[in-house]
Amino acid sequence: MIKVNVPEGVDQVRLDQFLSTLEEPEISRSYASKLIKDDRIQLNGRSCKASSKVKEGDELLIDMPEPVSLDVVAEDIPLDIVYEDEDFLIVNKPKGMVVHPAAGHYQGTLVNAVMNHCGEELSTINGVMRPGIVHRIDKNTTGLLVVCKNDKSHKSLAEQLKEHSITRKYVAVVCGNIKEDSGTVDAPLGRSKKDRKKQAIDMVDGRDAVTHFRVLERFGDYTLVECVLETGRTHQIRVHMASIGHPVLGDDVYGPKRCPFTLEGQCLHAKVLGFIHPSTGEYVEFDSEYPEYLKQLMDRLRK
Repeated sequence: MIKVNVPEGVDQVRLDQFLSTLEEPEISRSYASKLIKDDRIQLNGRSCKASSKVKEGDELLIDMPEPVSLDVVAEDIPLDIVYEDEDFLIVNKPKGMVVHPAAGHYQGTLVNAVMNHCGEELSTINGVMRPGIVHRIDKNTTGLLVVCKNDKSHKSLAEQLKEHSITRKYVAVVCGNIKEDSGTVDAPLGRSKKDRKKQAIDMVDGRDAVTHFRVLERFGDYTLVECVLETGRTHQIRVHMASIGHPVLGDDVYGPKRCPFTLEGQCLHAKVLGFIHPSTGEYVEFDSEYPEYLKQLMDRLRK
């Protein structure tokens, strides 16, 4: 049984909608409705409906069914593998692909593809829903991810993430012309108290978040930047760049409502990934080319 206390700022929000914003446990809105229908969720000790309203201070008890291996099946989905050895593989994730399944949504993810490629050679630390997954990037962010094949490598990479010693460099096209050649955004992040599906700068309850950026190229009304993460909070680059008036182009959550280009989400690419190899103890670093959509966009902006 999982206990969830409804946090400050939530007022008269539909139960199924609120549940879909949780990070732990991660539940889709449709699956939340199923759990409620199956009487697996109690609101303040009572049965409830999907349309029941929750507010700050309410208590939820969630009886999550144990995930079983049949929930997530291997699928023959092409993978762009940059590197692979007996400990891990580095995958270049395409735009539009979700990293791992969420309850009620089990198909078409990177995990489904990796399971087909690796068979049972995946770490088990994060359970059957996230085998091998140490970190993730957003659905419409492209670029490099490490997938661990055994628990030893998973523990090593997880510890490096915790210590902020992994090299993670992203490139992004942001709105506006950044006058400075470089800068740092040091602002803690947490769930937005106005919209639970968003992250926001929270100087009181937020977790430390630091992003370093430098300008790579200017296109008049847009700027190509490299962003280096010290921390890896949810939507960190997207929120930090928006906070200084330069949201990532195409970001329909933190950016302008209207975009002059036809884009599938934010122009953000995880270009460089580096860490200490879990077996050799040596530093390894991987780089990826700009995805085709980003190359075409930059060519257009230059013209």
